[in-house]
Amino acid sequence: MDYLDALEYRSIFIIREAYQKFRGRIAILWSMGKDSTTLLWLVRKAFLGHIPFPVIHIDTSYKFPEMYRFRDQLAKDWKFEIIVVRNQIQLDNGMGPHKDMKLNCCTELKTNALKQVIDKHGFQSILLGIRRDEHGIRAKERYFSPRDAAFQWDYENQPAELWNQYNCFMREDEHYRIHPILHFSELDIWRYIKREELPIVDLYFSKDGKRYRSIGCVPCCSSVPSNAASIDDIISELEISKESERAGRAQDKEDLYTMQKLRSLGYM
Repeated sequence: MDYLDALEYRSIFIIREAYQKFRGRIAILWSMGKDSTTLLWLVRKAFLGHIPFPVIHIDTSYKFPEMYRFRDQLAKDWKFEIIVVRNQIQLDNGMGPHKDMKLNCCTELKTNALKQVIDKHGFQSILLGIRRDEHGIRAKERYFSPRDAAFQWDYENQPAELWNQYNCFMREDEHYRIHPILHFSELDIWRYIKREELPIVDLYFSKDGKRYRSIGCVPCCSSVPSNAASIDDIISELEISKESERAGRAQDKEDLYTMQKLRSLGYM
């Protein structure tokens, strides 16, 4: 067993544990990025090619066209249905990632949209593809992370997780965020994508000397200088890179304090 097998087995164990504990009340968030697509693949592996719970896409309406095309094609190829969620009232009122509105936009079009779908379907646990190395505040996360009725995350009082024992005792008004790939690094993700031959949005590959390392809403993402036109090229680039993975994201919401505030209020 190599180290990618060890990472995979740990993730599959967490996915199956979550499914057993929250059967019928669990869903997975899929953003079409490399991490959540890897998580979606791990769910399929955990259940022999089947995804036994709903797949949710929180659609801000500001994603790259390539992401929407990838979403529809992969859902067809892997044979799963998607619950597409929009906070339509806020969109109709003009909410978007405009200047000086990015933080409110994340809250309304992502966090509150997620709250709406949880309330509508009665989900008590949500699988997300976040990693500890992606951002400093995410390093504080647990695999099974409770959120209260207001979606708030008590990052100063997280439950202990020892010897693969995960806390899932909850009050009626709580839900859990489950993070099965928390132990992966960015480089691990790309090595795993290569090994498993996973499909990926082509925005990650270099075009005219630039590519995206992290993708989301168009106004909040910038490409970075790169000549990496293949997965092998990306792996080689990351092995020597000292640049932050999220350096291309809107910096007014990427500093540690702001991201901590956003996540404490329920941001993904």
